[in-house]
Amino acid sequence: MRIETEAGPAEVEIDRRGRAKPKFLLVLTHGSGGGVDAKDILAVRDSAIDHGGAVALVTQPYRVAGRRAPGKAEVQDAAWLEIIAALRKKVGKVPLIQGGRSNGARVACRTARAVGASGVLALSFPLHPPGKPEKSRRDELLAPGDIEVLVINGARDPFGIPDAADAAEVHVVAGQAHSYRAGFDEIAATATPWVLRWAGLA
Repeated sequence: MRIETEAGPAEVEIDRRGRAKPKFLLVLTHGSGGGVDAKDILAVRDSAIDHGGAVALVTQPYRVAGRRAPGKAEVQDAAWLEIIAALRKKVGKVPLIQGGRSNGARVACRTARAVGASGVLALSFPLHPPGKPEKSRRDELLAPGDIEVLVINGARDPFGIPDAADAAEVHVVAGQAHSYRAGFDEIAATATPWVLRWAGLA
């Protein structure tokens, strides 16, 4: 489906396996120059659907327009609020968990309270630009406050790895960098109980 926003159209794939009333809605989005076909995103999607959820994969307006850089955070976040509002109307009143990888994880954290998310899943959260630990984005992780965040990062991520104090839970996948080449079963096995917990199913 296509969702119109002030920043342009977003494209959304919703999979609910034919369920009229899913148990929860999980919304996931991509990194700056990537797409929703990233293997870690798909692993989480498949597991969530198997556990009764509806999963929406969101291609944000800047990517639909063919750009690799997301632009201003305020514009990106405002568009995200419009996307979530449209998805809530489409899916109905069920618990919402949102997340994404890299830049998408940042958006999910920054907007969690505004959309009323029950929890946030941050895949490969970019704690700082490579080689610039002084430019920390730790405040974005902590911004949700009473909304808990699960971070899953690779042990060799050049964008840094959040500390245990930065989120409710930080899981590190051994041997992996910012873009995972393996460990997808581990990612899904870590993310799924988190999603189910904040969906009120565990």
